[in-house]
Amino acid sequence: MIMPEDLQCLKALALMGGLKGPVWVSSQSLGSTLGTSPQTASRRLQSLERQMLLTRSVNPDGQYITIARSGEEELRREYSEYCRIFSQESGEYSLQGSVISGLGEGKYYMSLDHYVAQFSRALGFIPYPGTLNIRLDPSSLPIRKRLDQRDWIPIEGFSADERTFGNARCLPCRIRQTPCGIVIPGRSHYPDDILEIIAPVSLREAYGLEDTDMVTVEVAP
Repeated sequence: MIMPEDLQCLKALALMGGLKGPVWVSSQSLGSTLGTSPQTASRRLQSLERQMLLTRSVNPDGQYITIARSGEEELRREYSEYCRIFSQESGEYSLQGSVISGLGEGKYYMSLDHYVAQFSRALGFIPYPGTLNIRLDPSSLPIRKRLDQRDWIPIEGFSADERTFGNARCLPCRIRQTPCGIVIPGRSHYPDDILEIIAPVSLREAYGLEDTDMVTVEVAP
């Protein structure tokens, strides 16, 4: 687990632009930002580098710092925790996780007219034929369990072409500015740390999402 003082340094580097690309930093300037000595600031950078949370190129006049993907994930985890703290006032729930590839079944089920009609009535949009699969961060699992106490919207199963399609339930949510829905099949093969999300658009295409990208799911009160 990242130490608080290292996380503080990582935040400062992100505010300097370290998430967007290499940013020039000297130990003196960083120490001034952190309220520490240049020597302490230098040790913070070395610690973050050892943890592979950033990369740096050292020059005689300073160093160029880039926050690594793992460093960005630490910052997003911290952000998610603050979101949960401040969303308590409004009753919103905030869950964070990383995008993963599914089994490809969502596209098939979201193309069946019986399901499409019910999800459209329940969520207010025609679902895109496919789902976004998210593996929740461990810190979001307690929030996920609380959602079981909410009033989920039932989706009825049906029979067609000598096949039986099971029940499901859904819960309205939001990813960034897009209205979405969490879907849990009645015979779900996913563990609690996996969310299946449907939306009126392909979320991967709309937001340029790839596997391992971090996503925040907001559930209204």
